[in-house]
Amino acid sequence: MKTTICLGVTLALTANVFAQKLPAKTKVLADMTLANKYFMDKWPDPGAKVTVKGVTRESTLWTRAVYYEGLMAMYKLDPQKKYYDYAVQWGETHNWNPRDSKITRNADNQCAAQTYIDLYLIDKKPERIAKMQECVDLMVNSEKKDDWNWIDALQMAMPVFAKFGVMYNDNKYFEKMYDIYMYSKTVHGGKGLYNTTDHLWWRDKDFVPPYKEPNGADCYWSRGNGWVVAALARVLEIMPKNAPHRDEYETVFKEMVEALIPLQREDGYWNVSLKDPSHFGGKELSGTALFTYGMAWGINHGVLNKKTYLPILTKAWNAMSTECLHPDGMLGYVQGTGKEPKDGQPVGYDNFPDFEDYGLGCYLLAGSEVYKLTK
Repeated sequence: MKTTICLGVTLALTANVFAQKLPAKTKVLADMTLANKYFMDKWPDPGAKVTVKGVTRESTLWTRAVYYEGLMAMYKLDPQKKYYDYAVQWGETHNWNPRDSKITRNADNQCAAQTYIDLYLIDKKPERIAKMQECVDLMVNSEKKDDWNWIDALQMAMPVFAKFGVMYNDNKYFEKMYDIYMYSKTVHGGKGLYNTTDHLWWRDKDFVPPYKEPNGADCYWSRGNGWVVAALARVLEIMPKNAPHRDEYETVFKEMVEALIPLQREDGYWNVSLKDPSHFGGKELSGTALFTYGMAWGINHGVLNKKTYLPILTKAWNAMSTECLHPDGMLGYVQGTGKEPKDGQPVGYDNFPDFEDYGLGCYLLAGSEVYKLTK
């Protein structure tokens, strides 16, 4: 009798998963619009400094730059002038500089260039890219290649290199991007930060074995791996088909998303510790949104099999849009900043992360690709 009941419950759960469908385009865009309105209303001055835990930072920091990546993705779907103006005002306030107005090799401080370049391509004012190009050219023209020693850096900086490579039709940007990326993949941490067996990345050298999670598994941080998935998707979209090393990025992208399939939770999310659900396990939006973005992008661009990945990303998007999105547009279940599962806790529906902007950016990126899949 117990066996029959359990089997019935299992079949019901399975049927529910496969019965899920993506909402209509209008609903996806409405949810994105609501979340974005909440943020824009809360930050009417896009150039305002950001103070968290007593530390004041310029709004060109990476968390805000990720938000603008998402905003520009939504702008392509719904080109409202107020979105464009909001992004332009952000750039103008900072004179189109990297964070702290310094020429820098730091990927976090270059992330704003992704939006600066997008805005330049709409209105080709040279000042919109001049300082950021100076930063990137400094790296391109040097032999140093150990800059990206944490995997978040791949998402922050790789698309910038790819965009300049396309703008100037110059492979030197693609080649330098590849050199720095490969140093991260194969050298940092001793033998590289990418586990070629598990097809997931350690966040930085601090998590390379012998470091283990409490259950004995390797520590693969959800959002950290989400940054890499997003980086690869964005670079593959930007680069031409014949660009050098494209096969490397596509191969790793496919390996990663395949590795994520069995790690998805029943409720649609991924745990902050991908292989240890007991270590701060639970619903979390930022990593889940980045994985959803990557999978939806892969289907939309013919890189991933729709039959395999659509049910997975559908479950994830539906979970986020119904369980994370507050009636006023706030997003819950966003892990705060840090570099591992224990950081930025607690994570919950009503918990504010230390920075709200990057979680929204991840959500808008995911929505921008989910929108294209809907009817």
